[in-house]
Amino acid sequence: MNTPFNGLPQGADRIVYVREIAVAELPDEVREQVGDAQVIWSVNGADGRQLALVADRRLAFHLAREHDFTPVSVH
Repeated sequence: MNTPFNGLPQGADRIVYVREIAVAELPDEVREQVGDAQVIWSVNGADGRQLALVADRRLAFHLAREHDFTPVSVH
């Protein structure tokens, strides 16, 4: 059955991907701003471009939704 669901935006341009990042993998200038956290969360566009780094997963999803994006977890 191919029935559109109006609750999600049509097209990949309104989807963002949320994934956990180890702070140790980040550049020095970013690590200096993070503080004591061991992991942070990245919000990435469908093209892979990093749009934001935030302190926790819940904030990443909230940020995406506030900007009319549909967040999806990446493992």
